[in-house]
Amino acid sequence: MPIHNTDVNTDINTDMTTPSADYAPSEHPISPHPDPTRALPSPQRLPGGVLIALIVIALLLVAGIVYRFIGGAADERHLAKQTKLDAIPTVDVVSPVVSGATSEIALPGNTQAFDDTPIYARTSGYLKQWFVDIGQHVTKGELMATIETPELDEQLQVAQADLKSAQADLNLAKTTSDRYTNLLKLNSVSQQETDVAVSGAAAKRAAVEAAEANVRRLSQLQSFEKIYAPYSGIVTQRNTDIGDLINAGSATTTNTAKELFHIASVNQLRVFVAVPEVYAPDIHNGDTATLTLDEYPDQIFTGIVTRNSGSIDPSSRTLNVEVDVNNHDAKLLPGAYVFVHFKIPVQSRELSIPSDALIFRAQGLQVGVVRNGHVHLQSITIGKDNGKTVEVATGLSVNDKVILSPSDSLAEGQPVNIASQPAVMQ
Repeated sequence: MPIHNTDVNTDINTDMTTPSADYAPSEHPISPHPDPTRALPSPQRLPGGVLIALIVIALLLVAGIVYRFIGGAADERHLAKQTKLDAIPTVDVVSPVVSGATSEIALPGNTQAFDDTPIYARTSGYLKQWFVDIGQHVTKGELMATIETPELDEQLQVAQADLKSAQADLNLAKTTSDRYTNLLKLNSVSQQETDVAVSGAAAKRAAVEAAEANVRRLSQLQSFEKIYAPYSGIVTQRNTDIGDLINAGSATTTNTAKELFHIASVNQLRVFVAVPEVYAPDIHNGDTATLTLDEYPDQIFTGIVTRNSGSIDPSSRTLNVEVDVNNHDAKLLPGAYVFVHFKIPVQSRELSIPSDALIFRAQGLQVGVVRNGHVHLQSITIGKDNGKTVEVATGLSVNDKVILSPSDSLAEGQPVNIASQPAVMQ
């Protein structure tokens, strides 16, 4: 048995020490662990197919990450580019047009009644009755209201009694004066007594005249108990009613009188227009002007320039012009907002642009012009202001593309897109 064990160990040692033909020993062979019970197990190798699959999966993951990174960056660049393009505003443009041989300006105005009168009471009392109301047409001299004046009636009666007393005294004084004058001729009375009698008669005559004047005054006030229309027109206001306490006079800071009625004559209307100073030399009395209203879009009313103020208002630099319009059909109402059109001769042919193309900034009057897809802020000078359009004296050419309704943020050199259909100047 011992011999057998020796052989086995020898065989094992021989197998371990004898290298095989396929095995090449390393330069530093690995020594066996001194304690075989604590030796680590030998690592097991993965199959070749599994290892290749893992490598392929890893490569695919890396490729996906790289592609996602590169694609995301490209999308960001595209989004940034598109955002930048969308940020470029689109503007409407119009080309200046050459003005014709004549020009027209349209200026705002307000219609006013040819006569417009507030009606106040000239005597105090209580309103007894009114006969007209708002919207009612009245003729000249028509009775509008009556006022009860009991105090005034009593005062008139007292004045009339005083007048009778003064007349009686005058008759007595006159008789006495005549007697003294006749007696003086017979030297029956002295000159002094005669002069006293004559002077007394003259004083009584003056007292009668004063009493008569007082009666006339009170009678005139009593006549104001009836309120009549001063001219033919329409009642636009009624501010009183039966039983109201009426104070004589007009409304002032020291008087509490109120307006009873308001009458307006509307057969003919006045329209006052503030004409800019630059057009003042072209407005003449007798010229024809036309009126347009929003409530009558298809109708034109004709008026005549009747007068003007003859001076420029220093605060507004305008000439106040009155245009009278025939209104027998009563279509126009007092206080209406109208546009008055004046024909203005043009001495030179100039370029016109819409008024809403103007830019008002500290640099002066400018317009936005599109050149090569970018904004150029062009300074201009205005020849005449025609209301909706202005005539440009310098700064533009007929080929310029002027931006309509420019925004407040419009800046020099800003890129813009032009609308596909350019605006047409009316």
